[in-house]
Amino acid sequence: MLLNAVLIALGIALCAWGIPAAHRLKGMPGILAASAVLAGVLLALYGTLLVAAPDFFKG
Repeated sequence: MLLNAVLIALGIALCAWGIPAAHRLKGMPGILAASAVLAGVLLALYGTLLVAAPDFFKG
């Protein structure tokens, strides 16, 4: 349960950093920041899914 909360917090932190950075940075650093936003959204959604339905991936 603690790992799920860490996943959600890390995802939100990546989004909070990446959105302004993607607009501010040019070139490859901007692309990496935008990729961090995507990774943050995926991590936050994955953590939320595991909190809401813990046995989701167990079949």
